[in-house]
Amino acid sequence: MGMRPGQRERGQDRLRESRHGRRWPKRLALALLTLVLVVVAYVIGLYFWGDSRLRHTDAFDTYADQPSADPGADWLLIGSDSRSELTSEQRKKLHVGNNEVFNTDTIMVLHYGDSGPYLVSIPRDSYVAIPGHGKNKINAAYALGGPKLLTRTVEQATGLKLDHYAEVNFLGFVDVVDSLGGVTICVAKGGLHDEKSGADFDAGCQRMDGTQALAYVRARYSDPLGDLGRVRRQRQLVSAVADKAMSAAVVVPPWRLIPWLGASFDALTVDDGTGVRDLAQMGWRMKELAGGEGATTTVPVGEETTVEGVGDVVEWDSVKAEQLFSALRDDTTIPASDLK
Repeated sequence: MGMRPGQRERGQDRLRESRHGRRWPKRLALALLTLVLVVVAYVIGLYFWGDSRLRHTDAFDTYADQPSADPGADWLLIGSDSRSELTSEQRKKLHVGNNEVFNTDTIMVLHYGDSGPYLVSIPRDSYVAIPGHGKNKINAAYALGGPKLLTRTVEQATGLKLDHYAEVNFLGFVDVVDSLGGVTICVAKGGLHDEKSGADFDAGCQRMDGTQALAYVRARYSDPLGDLGRVRRQRQLVSAVADKAMSAAVVVPPWRLIPWLGASFDALTVDDGTGVRDLAQMGWRMKELAGGEGATTTVPVGEETTVEGVGDVVEWDSVKAEQLFSALRDDTTIPASDLK
């Protein structure tokens, strides 16, 4: 007996459904594979694009009494106060002078490894030995011999073997903050008002654009703690930038990530051995700091004094400073009592 018309149609329907059922997993797998390939291509493209945008400098030298490498990773992070690339209008807007200077307004050491991360501010007026130039303020090392002399000076003063160097200038810093849409900073009680830097902030948490953020971290004349108060605000801002930059809201959408990466790569100058992968790891460690891991601190200081021919300087507390740097060199946890 042959199949009746109704049975034949039902059989054909079941056959089509069976074939369709076998096809959809293949289609899903193909779609997922395509998505993965697109993401991988996007990430690889960003990597090589970023690597091509990075500016490098010969920041390290080898010398006879150079410290040995420690178990962790050590970065020297500096903010250059060079104004040579600024127009007169930009200098006025950013409240910086017209003279061309080549000192370092910000000097920090970032350490991470089994312990940390730790972000340590070195006051720019720290009175230390500069190889070949006697004793002077530590920020003078950059003016006297560029990145190489500065890294050597920091290594000799701290006993740390530096692994990476990263530098950002005034204008680059402003562009990085603006590319993030600004950052939120909580200003301490009493506010911060400094005519020379352009800082004019009441107490409380508020969003700052790049120009405001620069004024916030450069202010020192109205701060009762002077430069020591400024370095605290510098660490506060660095943590705020890292926290926002490494958030999903910036990292995931290409229209947010690419402008920020472009501004960051254009702003940075790194040592010859540092690449995009190193910067990504450094950024993640900074985000950990902002999230409460590790700690931030300033090199313990003893007294502030005046040296003829040099000016006002900061002397380190040699015992406490050695305790701090010894812990970093050994990659051990620093007791909370040693941090401030």
